[in-house]
Amino acid sequence: MLPEDNIEVLEAKDGVEGYNLIRSEKPNLIMLDFLLPKMSGWDVYQEVQKEYDLKTIPLVLMSGRKEEVIEKLTEPFEYFSFVEKPFEKKQLLEAIRDAMAKAKKHPQPKTPQPANYQNGSVPKDTAVMTQEIYNLRQQMSKMQNEIDTLKGQLRKVLEFIQQRR
Repeated sequence: MLPEDNIEVLEAKDGVEGYNLIRSEKPNLIMLDFLLPKMSGWDVYQEVQKEYDLKTIPLVLMSGRKEEVIEKLTEPFEYFSFVEKPFEKKQLLEAIRDAMAKAKKHPQPKTPQPANYQNGSVPKDTAVMTQEIYNLRQQMSKMQNEIDTLKGQLRKVLEFIQQRR
């Protein structure tokens, strides 16, 4: 039902495994059932929202019981898309496009101004340094994701070349 591009599908048997896959693989899209064993899809979504590099991943939440989902949700569908099961290919593709647009709405984390160290003095406010470290880690995480993506693309190119020999 998904577009026939180079898509790698990762499946999880429950919410805990799904959340761990999301954290380790950082996929380009998350499709999440609302009702999952061990950890509900909604709980997975809430955990994902705690980490900036994860919460910007487009997310489609799905369920066969939309009324139940609406009752349990404490926030509007501002940062994710919802599709009711059963769904057609067109509905799924619309939900994916919608999720991609909504994922871009997440506000950027606040970046403090760089500390101005005069005469080699140590700043008294360690919160500024802590925030700078956090920002650097976020940048490193983003760079690592880009490196991993490039490695995957290179692997596919090499496989393609080997198949042509």
